[in-house]
Amino acid sequence: MKLLKYSFLFILAILTACSSDDEETIVNELDGLTKIQEFTNDTHIIELYNSTGALEQGYNAISLRFKDKNTNEYEKNATVSWMPVMHMATMNHSCPKSEVAKTALKETLYNGYIVFQMAQNETEYWDLKIDYTINGILYTATENINVPASAKRKVTSFMGSDNKKYLIALIDPSSPKVALNDVTFGLYKMESMMSFPIVDNYKIKIDPRMPSMGNHTSPNNVDLTQSADKLYHGKLSLTMTGYWKINLQLLNELDEVLKGEVVTEENPASSIFLEIEF
Repeated sequence: MKLLKYSFLFILAILTACSSDDEETIVNELDGLTKIQEFTNDTHIIELYNSTGALEQGYNAISLRFKDKNTNEYEKNATVSWMPVMHMATMNHSCPKSEVAKTALKETLYNGYIVFQMAQNETEYWDLKIDYTINGILYTATENINVPASAKRKVTSFMGSDNKKYLIALIDPSSPKVALNDVTFGLYKMESMMSFPIVDNYKIKIDPRMPSMGNHTSPNNVDLTQSADKLYHGKLSLTMTGYWKINLQLLNELDEVLKGEVVTEENPASSIFLEIEF
């Protein structure tokens, strides 16, 4: 009887541990994420998440989950695409966006990013269409989304000297420090009103300045070049807290300046720039 009792307790302990592991996995799916909003259709509830629980003008990393309304289970094998659209008074347009992929080491999460180059206003708004396939069946859902203006300029769009329209978006540092920060930008070209592909093999020169402190710059900055992830990486030196204007120059693969000017005493800022304040 003692052997039977101990065997029962051992099996119970294993089952309890497995249950705890399952619960921990479910919790960890959303570690560091806050819900933005939900989309719905007849079959699924689509949950949108990011680190803050809100979208804004500029770069937005977004995670998604698909919950089956009948079973209350989250889907683990979906193929997903999306299309953000700004509805303006006289036209519609999209914006730069990534593909949507399964999040590494997660079972139910999918992720990507969207760069909203303009904010909503009283009469113009964004919506997001999500198309996805599960077990060979195509589903879709579209909802309006809130995209307020960012407090500082995190994205800039402009016409280059080659008569092409470009967008540069600040991705990192998301939490800048008084240090030599890793800096990441996204660089995109407006191919059409609905297509904004990544631009390859260009260079983005940076010159950070503090306008309130005599427009001083900082040492050891490294201009941004494209890496294997298709984004542009460099180093941004921030020597004190406060407001920084990151003056930019965009150069093509031939090192020709397409937009932006060198900062001098006579010219205190480039015509294209991003902003950081911390």
